[in-house]
Amino acid sequence: MTGRRVVVTGIGALTPVGNTAPDFWNGLVSGKSGVRTIEHFDTSDYPTKFAGQIENYDSSNYFERKEARRLDNVSQYALITADEAIADSGIDLDTINKDKVAVIVGTGIGGMKTFYDQSISHHEHGPRGVNPFFIPMLIPDMPAGHISIKYGFRGANYCAVSACATGSQNIGLAYDSIKYGQSDMAVCGGTEAPVWPIGVSGFSSMKALSRRNDEPAKASRPFDKDRDGFVLGEGAAIMFIESLDSAVERGARIYGEIVGYGFSADAHHITAPDPEGNGVTLALNGALDMAGIKPEDVDHINMHGTSTPLGDLAESNTIKKVFGDHAYDINLNSTKSMTGHMLGAAGAAESIAALLTTYHGIIPPTINQESPDPECDLNYTPNESVARDVKYAMNNAFGFGGHNTTLIFKKFDD
Repeated sequence: MTGRRVVVTGIGALTPVGNTAPDFWNGLVSGKSGVRTIEHFDTSDYPTKFAGQIENYDSSNYFERKEARRLDNVSQYALITADEAIADSGIDLDTINKDKVAVIVGTGIGGMKTFYDQSISHHEHGPRGVNPFFIPMLIPDMPAGHISIKYGFRGANYCAVSACATGSQNIGLAYDSIKYGQSDMAVCGGTEAPVWPIGVSGFSSMKALSRRNDEPAKASRPFDKDRDGFVLGEGAAIMFIESLDSAVERGARIYGEIVGYGFSADAHHITAPDPEGNGVTLALNGALDMAGIKPEDVDHINMHGTSTPLGDLAESNTIKKVFGDHAYDINLNSTKSMTGHMLGAAGAAESIAALLTTYHGIIPPTINQESPDPECDLNYTPNESVARDVKYAMNNAFGFGGHNTTLIFKKFDD
């Protein structure tokens, strides 16, 4: 079964480099860093004191006080970006069959602030100190649930939880839902709110985070010789996608087309990448096969590129393995150099970035490229954006547990 063509007609983003999708894109293109000293709590005792944070976030700008108190930030971010994506799509909600609108939105961890706060309250006050909304605020499926409840979307509603591959994987699953007729439209993507004491402590104890406290804005430096770990980030990114027939019938603006994905597992280690790149190779080749294109057709890859010594090298080597000499003709980048690592939202935000390269013909840079790593010798679009016509763009997203996702977006040309 060939299935229907699937296009993106709406986008929403709330990120460390912009609080709307247009601001996010402009921030990326200009090479803006959203990494700065943590504002949410006192970091005096923490080895890492910075993160990629949403600038000037105030829940009262989006929610009534009572509503906000019943929503963990992970659901707040999802609702805000879903609102933006739906509005951006120009859809008339009164004219559609809401039984055929899916909501497939995930988070890698869930309500981390809620878990932290309620654990303290339980320790101090016992069972009576636990908020009756604790579980609904905590569980990972609730962002998708809140979106469907707000809009009355009764189609497929769930979330894949695959750590840092979550956002991308949910987009791929939503694509399938439309392609094969289960849904006509879908709200899809990822959300994460991990910049709280327990989140920073957990990643710090793994020695996974950069400790460049004297220069936070330069701490996320994928592929650079002096990289020393990733930078934790927060936010959400949502796509509104639909069948091509639906988009054309209503005269929607089309950002681009989703044409394929690859899902795979490393089956290697709970946190370290497979140095041979076997699982990632499967994801890349699977996406190419589904899209029906050859490696040399790809113009751009938004890489996972977390700024870790092992991960950046393994991903670069795998791209060389799959693309051969063409790997050196591709404009690669890691927008994590600007946003930090948004965990379950990362793949969705970076998918929007990859999609927009096809729409605008501009590739955002990998910033903080000061000391090239001789072992990472591809074109990572260092420090400044590059104008380039992009027909096919990829996004890679890999998660703890060995989860791999690759998505392919095509410039829309009917």
